[in-house]
Amino acid sequence: MNKRPHLLLIDGMALLFRAFYATAVTGQFMVNSKGMPTNGVQGFLRHLLLAAENKKPTHVAVCWDMGSKTFRNDLYGEYKANRDVPPVEMIPQFGLAKETVEAFEIPNVGVAGYEADDCLGTLSCRFKDEADISILTGDRDILQLLDDHVEVHLLQKGFGNYKTYTKAAFMDEYGVTPRQFIDVKALMGDASDGYPGVKGIGEKTAFKLVSRYGNLSGILEHLGELTPSQQKKIEAGLEMLHLSRKLAEIRCDVPVAFSLEKARFGQIPETFMELMEELELKMVKRHLVTARINASFIS
Repeated sequence: MNKRPHLLLIDGMALLFRAFYATAVTGQFMVNSKGMPTNGVQGFLRHLLLAAENKKPTHVAVCWDMGSKTFRNDLYGEYKANRDVPPVEMIPQFGLAKETVEAFEIPNVGVAGYEADDCLGTLSCRFKDEADISILTGDRDILQLLDDHVEVHLLQKGFGNYKTYTKAAFMDEYGVTPRQFIDVKALMGDASDGYPGVKGIGEKTAFKLVSRYGNLSGILEHLGELTPSQQKKIEAGLEMLHLSRKLAEIRCDVPVAFSLEKARFGQIPETFMELMEELELKMVKRHLVTARINASFIS
């Protein structure tokens, strides 16, 4: 019997932002001899390489946003409008990070009008029946994608540290299913993404209501059983509640052109080693030399 493939899906946006800001606190950015800032790319690659060593995937892909506007902005103009423009030192590192991924012969995945989350969702849904899926991210929203063959590894402080969720572990911790988490988000909103949900309904109440009534339809059918205050808040925010659910749900039907075979992960390509030399990413290169010695990257 053939062993199931193991596909590691990486949230490129989450890793790059995390790596950039983790090393930009003092305002001192790593710059190579050509004057190119590289702190975000170096941290991004360290996250990627350590995940590949730790999780031992047979296949790897990296998902990205493709611009700042998506279908969610069309639904709600304030979506993510509260976020600052990335610092000028970070702008060139988006393309640079993708270049390093391509040099590693790992597919870069992104579709205009959608977020990296939607590409992660689409690929996990597309391949979960034939492969074991691991998703590496720093975004808790991705937990809604958990399934029998889908795990989520949330980045913790430092490198190579994760909080790993299976579907069962998530349900034990939160008392709802991963799919029900979408309804929780619809109720409580998401300040970082800029949508309010139902004003006055916090996280604790949202989990409690979804756990008790199953979903938004169940809550609305039993509205008379809620406290007068909860009833009033939900009735007043009904339109935003339904809109927030559309914003919270990760799409799994994005037209992603992707071949699992082309995502096969193995030895370190010479092109990647050469690019590390060109970009002067010494820490990454040292890591790769060590990995070659102990054969960490040979599948």
